[in-house]
Amino acid sequence: MGTEKHYVLDGLDCVHCAEKIEREIKGITGIESTSVNFINKKLYVKVRNSDDEDRIDEEITCLINQIEPDIIINKAGMKITTWKEYVLNNSNSIIIFFTGILFFITALAFQFPIWLKGILFAVSYIIVGGEIVKKAFRNIIMGQVFDENFLMTIATLGAFAIRQYPEAVAVMVFYRIGEFLQDAAVAHSRKSIKSLLDCRPDYVNLKVGNDIREVVPQEVKIGDIIMIKPGERVPFDGTIIEGYSTLDTSALTGESLPRDLGVGDEILSGFVNREGSLLVKVAKRYEDSTVSKILELVEDAAGKKTTTENFITEFAKYYTPIAIFSAIAIAALPPLFIHGAVFHEWLYRSLVFLVISCPCALVLSVPLSFFGGIGLASKNGILIKGSNYLEALNYLHTAAFDKTGTLTQGVFSVDEIVPEGNYSEEELLQYAAYAESRSNHPIALSILNAYGNGIDDSKIKFYEEVPGHGIITKIEDKKVSIGNERMMNREHIAIPETLSDKNGTLLHVGINGEYAGFITISDKIKDDAKATISEMRKLGIKKLVMLTGDSPKTGRRVGGQLGLDEVYSSLLPADKVEIIETLQKDKPSKEKLIFIGDGINDAPVLARADIGAAMGGLGSDAAIEAADIVLMTDEPSKLISAIKIAKKTKCIVWQNIYFSLGVKAVVLILGALGYAVLWEAVFADVGVALLAVLNSLRILKSKC
Repeated sequence: MGTEKHYVLDGLDCVHCAEKIEREIKGITGIESTSVNFINKKLYVKVRNSDDEDRIDEEITCLINQIEPDIIINKAGMKITTWKEYVLNNSNSIIIFFTGILFFITALAFQFPIWLKGILFAVSYIIVGGEIVKKAFRNIIMGQVFDENFLMTIATLGAFAIRQYPEAVAVMVFYRIGEFLQDAAVAHSRKSIKSLLDCRPDYVNLKVGNDIREVVPQEVKIGDIIMIKPGERVPFDGTIIEGYSTLDTSALTGESLPRDLGVGDEILSGFVNREGSLLVKVAKRYEDSTVSKILELVEDAAGKKTTTENFITEFAKYYTPIAIFSAIAIAALPPLFIHGAVFHEWLYRSLVFLVISCPCALVLSVPLSFFGGIGLASKNGILIKGSNYLEALNYLHTAAFDKTGTLTQGVFSVDEIVPEGNYSEEELLQYAAYAESRSNHPIALSILNAYGNGIDDSKIKFYEEVPGHGIITKIEDKKVSIGNERMMNREHIAIPETLSDKNGTLLHVGINGEYAGFITISDKIKDDAKATISEMRKLGIKKLVMLTGDSPKTGRRVGGQLGLDEVYSSLLPADKVEIIETLQKDKPSKEKLIFIGDGINDAPVLARADIGAAMGGLGSDAAIEAADIVLMTDEPSKLISAIKIAKKTKCIVWQNIYFSLGVKAVVLILGALGYAVLWEAVFADVGVALLAVLNSLRILKSKC
């Protein structure tokens, strides 16, 4: 099993540099997989052998320094800067840039001798575009030719060669301004997504003796006591030791319904305290708290690339060289084969062609759209652990549901107690309660609630839980077997045939090898379960099935009420995996199967499905760990929201792809035919990238 690591690449401001870093790091020995996400400036690496980590760290650092010396590798989180901080941090570069523009305007505005104008334009070009030219030549020396620095350098130097000085400088000025606006748009989107998700407070009220002191969260330790005042956000997971209040859980669940909590209740980071002051004993470190783990998972989700992102990356890798060789052909071939064609004119057309060919709009906007979709899902209480899973939700063919706790409430109650032989109802319930007393299964809890008396554990001489069957125990001198029909068959205890017409879950009880009776347990269907099934059909999911360990009769009853296509009953965990594998074989190869379970008992099935979705993940480490998608509340309808977000994201992604390629195709043709000039090509290239990025941000405003 490989070790996953990530690095923050501060200063990564070039899409093509990100691609080069990813491509080169893949070649390092010992690396299983790698991914660079330009949007959150993170490098994700999976190391095959943990013993190689130090060597790989050194090789990664060395390689990145070769490709982009300005990048700082930081293993801490990336700081999102404000506009004011950005200007202050880059004040020198901004002053130098405007100095270059001043030279350019001076050369344009005044009637100087031609030689002096040429010097002013050259000085302006060096000041404004020197860094880009430097990067281009450095990359050429390292064998990394085809990127936007190379395209702009060749185009502008070519313009100088044919004495189009104003256009050469104008192209570099417009490109630098466009680059700045593009960076600003991406930074704004990153900040928007971070602010959408980031529900961690800046300070904590730490109780020290009788005093309350404001400290940064990193200073608080497990076991410390903190105060949460009305209106404040809960910074740590913990237990309330004093106070009672109503808390807003919407930051984690997406739901406005408040939750009342008091002394002894667990409280999770990210909640907002609405009313009274609370004293909370801290149970987890700041970085291990629920909200921190969720934020980290959402941010890292962008590192799991979709097939669309991989396609665009591959497309850009071949597209740029093809564009460059096409530009060379435009410059060289017409003067050779077309009578009257002038090399000077066709060289200019090829330079226009070069400028517009940069694929930045696609490489930027596609991952940004998926990142935004994941952010919107998180805001609505849906944790999606990879862009690939968000994309996969568009191609669902089969949805398989667990029953208990997923389609039904999982809150059981005893409906009927039917003893057999010489046992009374009270005796049957007592034996059942003692047998179930060491189990934390919801059915066991319903038996104990119905019994209502204390349990003398010393009476239990033997206890064994048989997975998928039930419990065998010895209570004083009696052997008690309790469970489903399989348990009775296992113990060779005959069940009366008249029980076949009973509704609900039957819990059979055998005492000393004889049938002693049964207890009927009921579980209500969730309020939104039927509507969820109906909506999934409207969204195009073709097969809806239920997998349950319950009896065939109970399974058929629930499946019939919900309108499911197929119901598989009396299943052990291993049986569920086999059925999921069969369902996967039956569906078209390009379509997906999703399994929705509780995330705790169904881990093998969640792992085997194309997409595993866990219900009720709020505060459940097991659910967050096991599933690809976590629905943070117990509502199946959250899955509908997730699918709708996935479809909106896909729509925006393909809008950007069609728009970017369409505009570029038109301008490329106009440039080749001589109807576009260099500065128009720059405007088209930068404008397309900006519009694509801004279109990607629309996902954050969507309703689901």
